Amino acid sequence: MAEPIYKLFMFKLTEAWYQLSEEEQASHQAKEQKTLEKVGGKTIIACNTVWSSEPWLVFGINEYPDIEAVQKHAELCLEIQHFRYTEGKTLLGVVWPSP
Repeated sequence: MAEPIYKLFMFKLTEAWYQLSEEEQASHQAKEQKTLEKVGGKTIIACNTVWSSEPWLVFGINEYPDIEAVQKHAELCLEIQHFRYTEGKTLLGVVWPSP
């Protein structure tokens, strides 16, 4: 049985993001959220880090049902040009079993 995959993400916004109107920004955020939901993923937490980390605006954790969902989410993000508007780092993992 597939186990959930967790993605730690840290990102900042690119200059292309700031060129969008507020309405376009809101529309893009809604599209990105729909891509996550479409693959069965969800955001566990998203945190504002601008006050504590100069390079990163946000960090958070997404949960996916399996690795295929992670890969499909990346494909969908490409389709909506999500990576044009953000720059970031991610780390994938699974739950570490307790002794």
